[in-house]
This record gives sequence, structure tokens and C-alpha cells, in this order.
Amino acid sequence: MDPRDLRETMPALESSTYLNWGAGGPSPRRVVEAAESSLEYHEYEAPTAEGQYPAAFEAYDEARAAVAGLLGATPEEIALTESTTDGINRVAGALEWDDDDVVVRTDLEHSAGILPWQRLERERGIDVRVLETEDGRLDLEAVKAAASDATLFCVSSLTWTHGTRLPIAEIVDIAHEAGALVLVDAVQAPGQVPVDVREWGADFVVAAGHKWLLGPFGSGFLYAREGLERERDLVPAAIGYRSVVDENADEYRYAPGARRFEVATASPAPHAGLTEAIACLEEIGIEAIEARIETLTNRLKDGIADERLLSPRAFESGLVTIDVDDPEGTVERLSEEGIVVRSLPEPEAIRASVHAFNTREDVDRLLEALETAAP
Repeated sequence: MDPRDLRETMPALESSTYLNWGAGGPSPRRVVEAAESSLEYHEYEAPTAEGQYPAAFEAYDEARAAVAGLLGATPEEIALTESTTDGINRVAGALEWDDDDVVVRTDLEHSAGILPWQRLERERGIDVRVLETEDGRLDLEAVKAAASDATLFCVSSLTWTHGTRLPIAEIVDIAHEAGALVLVDAVQAPGQVPVDVREWGADFVVAAGHKWLLGPFGSGFLYAREGLERERDLVPAAIGYRSVVDENADEYRYAPGARRFEVATASPAPHAGLTEAIACLEEIGIEAIEARIETLTNRLKDGIADERLLSPRAFESGLVTIDVDDPEGTVERLSEEGIVVRSLPEPEAIRASVHAFNTREDVDRLLEALETAAP
């Protein structure tokens, strides 16, 4: 399939120039139809067929398998969540914390990678240390300096502020050598660039389907490295029948692998939509998607002066950060012209997110509109 063919099935793109995929990705019709079909079957037919719970479990199984294939993992290493924030919180709640523990994060983390650690700092007395970055880059010497005391590193694979790729495999090697765990917020990566959790070597990877993967809201997922639950005695803060081997046993036993992070009844619809969304992208090919994003992103950057481009000139992702006067006002003005981007709090700028389903005309329209917004 060609990306332009899938674009034709996205109603949200019919009336606007959408360049905000890093916040949320409009779904194609077949993804919404898959979610609707799953819900309709679950409510209309399953009750008098195999039953609603078996029907939901089948949808869960299919989603885990689809996510595992996308990430280079096994289904046993995948837990289904609602979002990236949800996944990080499940990890944070599964570890024992006291005032001797240290969490290291970068200064570029989204609130999902900040708030759970602030809470543990307040309630458990852990030490949260922040690695400073420059222009979206992380100094590995700073990582090494922080590693000796660290319990866990929380880092993003693609920065939402600059679109830079952090050296995850190198960070993981440094952290593991010092005995620390690594949690990767990968939400900006799946769907626009290939992801291989084996190459990264991280202990946890969290993401969600509602951005570059074109899935529905509520379709989050969590990767937990095989055997980690035994090595670190992971005990999730919440428990339910999906967390355990046998809910009717006199003494409960947590399920092996990532399944222990799942809790209870959830609608199968969002993850049925995610399964279909992943199928759509795999029909095109993630490498082909990345190549088209690179072509379109380069076209956008070619039209932006060096002093205004806050993202790397060379391609790293479809996230492009641009310095303008009055970012919020610029976003509002562009919206009135039918162009959707977002403002950023730090750096104070606007961010355009370019996907394979954009066109050269989309890019040129943004550049033309920005000509009057130069600082």
C-alpha cells in the first residue's frame, strides 16, 4: 500500500492541513471500523456465543501479538495499558522504593516521565535527579556520572521537544553496568521509525497507539523484558484477575511476564483498533514510512532559516521545532487558516509533526503561512 492511499481514508485530513501527529494521530476509517466492529461483536453476538470475556481475551491476545511484532518482542513481554502515562505509573508502582533510591531523568521528559517520580519523591523520599540537555542532546558522560547512584533511568527515545533521537542502547549499557534499570518512553517512535527493543536492551518500554500508529485513544502498551519480574520481584500496585495465574486459587500467584501489569476488565475496542492500525502500517512498511517522513521533513526544514530551526537540520524524526514570535498566537492564527500544529512550553516555539500521510502541498502551505510569523 502507498501512504497516499491510506491518507484518502482519513476523514480528518479532508478539511485541514494536519501536522500534529506527535500529539494525536487521526485514524483511518478501517481502524475506527475495526474498533466499532469489535465493540459490536462483544455486545451483540458474544454474549450468546462464546461469551463476552472470551471475546475480549481474544482481542487482547491479538493486540499483544501485533505490538510484539512491531517492537521485536514476544507477546509474553507485552502488557496492554491505556496510555504512556498509565504504563509509566504501572512500572513505578511495581518497584520497592525508599529514600536511598535515585531516579534519573532528562530535562526533556514529558509530564508522563516527570509526575510519577515527583510523587515518589514526595511520598517515599526518593531522590530525583535531572540530566540537563542541550538542543535535544544528552551527554553520555553525564549519564555515566549519574549512573553510580541510580536505581532507574527514565528517558525518551525521541524527544518531544526537538525531535532528536537519544542513544538508548548506549544509555542502557551504562545504566546496566551500574546496576540500574532503564525505562524508555517511546511514544514518539512506533509508527514513524523502526523500533527494536532487543537492540535497545531496555528493561521497560512504554508507548501508546494514538499518535504515529494511528490507533484510538486508550490503546497503550508496556514492554517488560523477559525474566525481569523474577530478577526484580516486580509486584504491581494494582491487582486483578488479569494479573494472576488463577483468580480462584486460595493463594494468588502473579502471572509471569508482562501480564502481571494488566489488571481487570477493559473494553477490547481500543486495542482491536490498534491491531488494525499496526496492520495498516505494516502493509506500507515502517521503513517506507520513515523514508517518506524524511523526504517531507527535509522539504520543511529547507524552507526554515537556521536561526529559526530548533530541531537538527539532518533528519532524525518527523518532529520539527520552529522559533516564532508568540507561539500560542501563531498556533491560533495557523488554525484559522486550517493548519494544525502545536506550541511548546520549552523551548518556547511551535512544533510541526510530519507523517508519511502528509503531502508536499501540506508542507508548502505551512511554510507559506509561516513567512509572516518570523521573529
